[in-house]
Amino acid sequence: MAEPLSNVDAAWLRMEDPTNLMMVTGILTFDEPLDFRRVRSTLEKRLLSFDRFRQRVVEAPLGLGPPRWVDDERFDIDAHLHRVALPKPGDQRALDDLVSDLMSTPLDMSKPLWQIHVIDGYRGGSVFLSRLHHCIADGIALIQLLLSLTDETPRPRRVKPAARPERDGGFQLPFGALAQTLANPFGLLELAQTGVGVADTLQRLVLMPADPRTVLKGALGVSKRAAWSSVIPLEKVKAAGRRGDATVNDILVAAVTGALRSYLEERGEPVDTLEIRAAVPVNLRPSERGLELGNSFGLVFVPLPISVADRQRRVSEVKLRMDRIKASAEAIVSFGVLNAIGLVPRVLHPPAVEFFGSKASVVLTNVPGPKEALYLAGRRIAGCMFWVPQSGRMGLGVSILSYAGGVMVGIAADAGLVPDPERLVADFERELKGLMMRAERGSGDGKRKRAMPGAGRARARAGAAGGARPKGG
Repeated sequence: MAEPLSNVDAAWLRMEDPTNLMMVTGILTFDEPLDFRRVRSTLEKRLLSFDRFRQRVVEAPLGLGPPRWVDDERFDIDAHLHRVALPKPGDQRALDDLVSDLMSTPLDMSKPLWQIHVIDGYRGGSVFLSRLHHCIADGIALIQLLLSLTDETPRPRRVKPAARPERDGGFQLPFGALAQTLANPFGLLELAQTGVGVADTLQRLVLMPADPRTVLKGALGVSKRAAWSSVIPLEKVKAAGRRGDATVNDILVAAVTGALRSYLEERGEPVDTLEIRAAVPVNLRPSERGLELGNSFGLVFVPLPISVADRQRRVSEVKLRMDRIKASAEAIVSFGVLNAIGLVPRVLHPPAVEFFGSKASVVLTNVPGPKEALYLAGRRIAGCMFWVPQSGRMGLGVSILSYAGGVMVGIAADAGLVPDPERLVADFERELKGLMMRAERGSGDGKRKRAMPGAGRARARAGAAGGARPKGG
């Protein structure tokens, strides 16, 4: 039975371009080898319970109508599940190269739009790599989908309820109910009467100038590069936030901003006078909808304070700007714009997407994951990361994901514009370390200051009475 794609899902489908593939890529890493047969069984029982993974997309003739989901009568899981060996020495660099190659390889549009690779030989363990077209799900839904394949213990349960990522610390807006009115772009007219400033926000988005031309913007190529950081203790990031009355998200975005400043300065950009925008996805999916595929997010355009050199001042400025965005209707309006793009004929998509995407230089997303470690096919998940595609022909994406008390950042970049994304990762780790060390020093100073009123006066009185007491006296 054929079912039309939603307008927003159709928009993401039609953004597909050989130089900008609309795939969400995710990895789960394991310290032990995965049992391939058990992985296959898990996918058959859990992943294939979602109709989308047995369906392919069929475009309307001449692209004048909505594309449709249709059952793939020749569906074969073995066309989507692959087992490969990581080239020696099986280290981070080898995995970087393999992820980059797969990120640069399009999905087969004649089949259901997903692939999974079980990669053996990574540091003595395995990697579970998924590639999912954006028209099936957004980043939030992808993480929920991956969690639905997992268990809380090595022993699988017969019935696996839909898992949800933790939302603490994520960049969320309380607009889930309002997003329901956007079943079509004309819902914006209804929202305009609710007093949330939709008309003004839409006008501001339309009139927003394009982001300045830097080394991050330019013609895209086919080759993409992936890189990601080591695991950073989340508690230390929270401590850095408490020092400046900032959220975890504020600290992480400030560290990304500092990394971009360093990278752009090294490549000759005038960073002291520069601001660029990040397109930040905002989840509009109400929590009661649980695990639901599709795209339910809007984009907000956050100006990053690249020109601010001081780390702590940069945190304050990021917090100020993020708080302003949270109070606006920008996410809802952009969702409506994506909805409208999905309605227009396919031939009109490129200029519409280009206009929308020209407002930013980087996609920046933060998805809070589960707080506790989980298991897939009986093996403990040691770490996880994901990368989102860059809409509007942007060449750089930054993904932040927390898991089991740690946080990581991933970089997906066009190889021609950002040939060394590992440099950005190193700059991010240095910026975040600087903020965390400053918080630790501040905490230590506070403890010493609190100890002085009692202990300091006691020592002073002892000295005045005859000096320090000898050992053992």
